Amino acid sequence: MNKALSIVFLVGGIVLLAYGVTALHSFGSDVSRFFNGSPTDKTLWLLIGGALAAVVGVFGIFNGSKA
Repeated sequence: MNKALSIVFLVGGIVLLAYGVTALHSFGSDVSRFFNGSPTDKTLWLLIGGALAAVVGVFGIFNGSKA
């Protein structure tokens, strides 16, 4: 994986995490937590997807090709 693609994954992951944290503190997520005990599915997917993309980006930057 080249460095540019790894940086795109890292930045995209950080953006998704930021949206996930914002959604986590939203009114809809608060209502879902009140009735279900967990945040909305959208919030969870944003957080999980952002974390995975960021990890792939970091892994690609540090372990990618040296070219």
